[in-house]
Amino acid sequence: MRITKLEHAALILEEAGRRLVIDPGGLTNPILGLEGVDAVVITHEHADHWTADQLQRIRDVNPDAPVYGPSGVVRAAEGVDITTVAPGQTVDVGGWTLRFFGGNHAQIHPSIPIIENVGVLVNERLYYPGDSFYVPVGVEVDTLAAPAGAPWMKIAEGMDYITQVAPKRAFGTHDGVLSAAGVGLVHDRLKAVTEAKGGEYFALKPGDTLDI
Repeated sequence: MRITKLEHAALILEEAGRRLVIDPGGLTNPILGLEGVDAVVITHEHADHWTADQLQRIRDVNPDAPVYGPSGVVRAAEGVDITTVAPGQTVDVGGWTLRFFGGNHAQIHPSIPIIENVGVLVNERLYYPGDSFYVPVGVEVDTLAAPAGAPWMKIAEGMDYITQVAPKRAFGTHDGVLSAAGVGLVHDRLKAVTEAKGGEYFALKPGDTLDI
């Protein structure tokens, strides 16, 4: 599987000539002309993880690609065809096996309602938690897309999360809110805890790829 990190929280996964897109949001540059997309996964309804414009660009090229997300995404995307998924559910589509975990977005502040969020385990190899620190029970995570920066987290929490999951590989995502200096600092901290648990860390920039 080849993982391509885009800006902020969006990923493109490729295997055997097919593609899966995760969280094509508003802090990601327009995704143009992307062919061979089997499906799109949206972890939750916040605009930095999906926009109608990004979905339309993908569907213009891949009109039959289904879009999966929790019920909050379905409500937020009224008029857009999205299939509801929930924690505990498994979906097989186009050679991709998607197992969904979690349930809730991490708390931003007590004054802000908590929304639904699903993490997704792709082909038993990549775990993408969305905006949460949910540890998938009973799963030995090969590769973790680790949250790097957000209004709902501090770096100590991201470090603790990697320590709990103990993946073989990790890379930082959800980093569009960080400065250039901040990204470097975060990579250093996440790398340290990944390696302390025996894993390998990859400081991916937008456009970089990782083969797993």
